[in-house]
Amino acid sequence: MKMQLKTLATAALLALAFGSASAQTATTGTLDKIKANGKAVLGVREASPPMAYMLGAGDKYVGYHVELCERVLKDIAPNAKLEYMAVTAQNTIPLVQNGTLDIGCGPTTNNTARQQQVAFALTTYVSEVRMATKVDSGITSLDQLAGRNVSASTGTTAVQLLRKRERAQNVSYNTMLGKDHLESFLLMESGRADAFVLDDNLLAGIIANSKSPASYRIVGEALGSEPIALLFRKDDPAFKAAVDDSLRKLMKSGELEKIYTKWFVAAIPPKNTSLNLPMSPALKQLMLEPNDKPLETYAK
Repeated sequence: MKMQLKTLATAALLALAFGSASAQTATTGTLDKIKANGKAVLGVREASPPMAYMLGAGDKYVGYHVELCERVLKDIAPNAKLEYMAVTAQNTIPLVQNGTLDIGCGPTTNNTARQQQVAFALTTYVSEVRMATKVDSGITSLDQLAGRNVSASTGTTAVQLLRKRERAQNVSYNTMLGKDHLESFLLMESGRADAFVLDDNLLAGIIANSKSPASYRIVGEALGSEPIALLFRKDDPAFKAAVDDSLRKLMKSGELEKIYTKWFVAAIPPKNTSLNLPMSPALKQLMLEPNDKPLETYAK
């Protein structure tokens, strides 16, 4: 009984402590919190190149969104030490909500459901579902795929978007489903499929790590688009304004485009290969007219 009471008392104290910390986080602005702690905590991914990933065993995190986070924080909190925390797609939002993370730097899609939980910065990447083909295939447009073999990975939005286009355009594709992205790529690589449909950044990564990267290219119009952005607490408009203002400066000066080129066009570590993915027209337009509109706006 004594042990039980002690356990209950400990649990109660922990609950009170957590409640106090949560209440303090909710009332303290993120910039004030960073200043008081002398550090900013960045949520990063371990294996989402080129957006956010870990290099080697030295816990060094790099990538397009990691660098954007670093540049923004250097601008708005120049004296803060940057602390990196590896997170997943599943735990990023809860850790932002409870104040563990000051900013999420992984590739997170901005949608209306998530906007009820956290706030998103201006869109800094637009993921587009497109197709990869062999350079010598002669295929440059989705219209050329009618009646041909197309590979896609089971459970991806690419499959849904292909079926949607079949209905809308009254065309038919022979969709071949791979159990994962590498199997889907193999279908195209071996000539069994004429094209492989997936998010462009994922396609670029697969091609860059293939046996012959120069043999493939990403072509055709986008089947769908998703806005990707940095994220932070929902109840801190001052922090959002500071982050957005910093990103606007990077966009206006042309610096953001240079950072994009560094990670998506130039050779990147660890293999020093290029994703060869120039900035899309959609993202170029966002550099001119920045916004934080959710996925549902793109689907219209």
